[in-house]
Amino acid sequence: MDWSVIMAIITVAAAISGIVLGWVGKTKAFKAEVVQEATADASLHTDVSYIKRGIDDIKVDVRIHGQRMEGFAERLTRVEESAKQAHKRIDEMKE
Repeated sequence: MDWSVIMAIITVAAAISGIVLGWVGKTKAFKAEVVQEATADASLHTDVSYIKRGIDDIKVDVRIHGQRMEGFAERLTRVEESAKQAHKRIDEMKE
């Protein structure tokens, strides 16, 4: 065999192995990137779920405070009526 044929075979083999190794490396890098993105997405999803639960808790607290305020408003109205009646009785006693 001539040296030029051997060199051509080695060159072709080197080119093919370079293509294969490049492809394998790119595939591994792509898989690692996919895993990293999936991890980031899972973390983001967990954080969003945590925020949603916090918002739900705040909504419940606001609803409870609203009910308490309604109760206070009713009691305040009764106290004002009672004070008004007491003032009328005091005015009647003065006369």
